[in-house]
Amino acid sequence: MTDPVRVEPVRVGLVGIGIIAETHLAVLAERDDVALEFTVDPQPVGPVDFRGATPPHYGGLGRALDEHRPDLVVVATPTETHVELAVQALLGSEAEVLVEKPLVHGLGSLARLRDLDGKADVRGRLFTAHHFAFSPEVDWAAGLIAANPAWGPVTAITSAFYDPYVLRGEAAFASYVSSWTDSGVNQLSMLTRFVDLIELTSARQTDGGASAWCTVEFRSRGELGTARLRSSWLTGSSSKESSLVLGRSGVEVWIDHTAMTGFAAREGELVAAFGNDGRTARKVAHYRPLYASLLSGRPDPVLGFDAAATITAIHQAVPGAR
Repeated sequence: MTDPVRVEPVRVGLVGIGIIAETHLAVLAERDDVALEFTVDPQPVGPVDFRGATPPHYGGLGRALDEHRPDLVVVATPTETHVELAVQALLGSEAEVLVEKPLVHGLGSLARLRDLDGKADVRGRLFTAHHFAFSPEVDWAAGLIAANPAWGPVTAITSAFYDPYVLRGEAAFASYVSSWTDSGVNQLSMLTRFVDLIELTSARQTDGGASAWCTVEFRSRGELGTARLRSSWLTGSSSKESSLVLGRSGVEVWIDHTAMTGFAAREGELVAAFGNDGRTARKVAHYRPLYASLLSGRPDPVLGFDAAATITAIHQAVPGAR
């Protein structure tokens, strides 16, 4: 009788020990197939507890890669640092690299990553944490629409994302840049579950960048449609909702991203509904399936470089510029 094959855990290096890192750590700690190999942060931070142990900590990624051979490097740092750290991880290791969204802060940085082709397997190793695409209500709505092709194409989308960052003042702009920079990526990645994005057709930022109104053209089952995207920090509490209209059949699918619930209706008839048990924190509910996909060996395309490139090009576009 032969002994069972021993499966080694995925060795993870975490770069950036901020607020979002707490969600990464919580989800990774749930997985028996993961070991936290090291952490990195240039700022003085306390030791990270991971399943009762403290992994080695470094002030820079280069030193960590000199000492360790990770299978996955997670970059959870401010957006303007992403490209440098991604390049360093891709060229300085053989690890896959998961970068927090947005992948880069500009089209120049995206071009720099494209230029790594031939030096590193960017498309095979570089991934972006488009976590909203994995939210339970999004997964439910996408499955519902896919299972009902007779409803026809999605013809119109309205999405509104509100965050209470006005209460943080200038700190909000330092951390998130603007409402479109922060929420636009989430809205666009969420939409990839339902339609094929084409281009940004209008964009207007107001309130000094604290609010935005943008429109995006998309294709659904061969037909063109428009998504209207509203984001704003001028609110006292978080609220995120999206409505998808399938005009041929008169079906509307309404999803509440804050409550992680949804329903579908046609005229006065409730067609379907989705709820949750209220026991799982929203971001944990996003990152659990994200990591399940990433570590499955067959990551969902929304995590891949091509999806990030499409989303970045639309997110950073200037309407009418050619």
